[in-house]
Amino acid sequence: MKKILLSGILFLCTALLAEAQNTSPIIVKATIFENDTIPFIELKPVTIYGLPVFKNKKDQRQWEKLVRNVKKVYPYARLAGIKFQEYEYLILTSRSDKERKNYINRLEKELTNQYADELEKLTFTQGKILFKLIDRETGNSSYELVKELKGKFMAFFWNSFARIFGYNLKEKYDPYGKDANIEQIVVLIENGAI
Repeated sequence: MKKILLSGILFLCTALLAEAQNTSPIIVKATIFENDTIPFIELKPVTIYGLPVFKNKKDQRQWEKLVRNVKKVYPYARLAGIKFQEYEYLILTSRSDKERKNYINRLEKELTNQYADELEKLTFTQGKILFKLIDRETGNSSYELVKELKGKFMAFFWNSFARIFGYNLKEKYDPYGKDANIEQIVVLIENGAI
């Protein structure tokens, strides 16, 4: 009698658990090909990079140095992209030029107080990489950002100053050309591979 009662309770619990596992249907787009319905699911693009092959130790050291430099400045570039999006909306919605300038000056002081010490410790090469990555994150060259935020004269001044040291703020990020190695490293960082 106990076995029948225990079996009945076990059967009832199993039936209740089976009922609890109902799933809602997933609706996807579909296409019909030769009288057959095929689900159409759009996937995100995937970039696959093989491990770099080096001709000699010098090339390997240069690659490792570039990886170190990109890893050091990439968080700042991401932060710049996020801050630019936040500030762009606030600046665009300001009522007057005076309010806009006051807001930009306040933001500049805030960022200077928060990050100046860390950014001053960057090397020249890391600074160049940072400019390129800021362009990657914001979609605007450093020259365009300074021009938009501080005006044409300041953009001209800072670009002239950068040219003294061999860098052009108007230079755009080229992920498929001369900045391909930096792009590869950034993708590897974003995917958690390095």
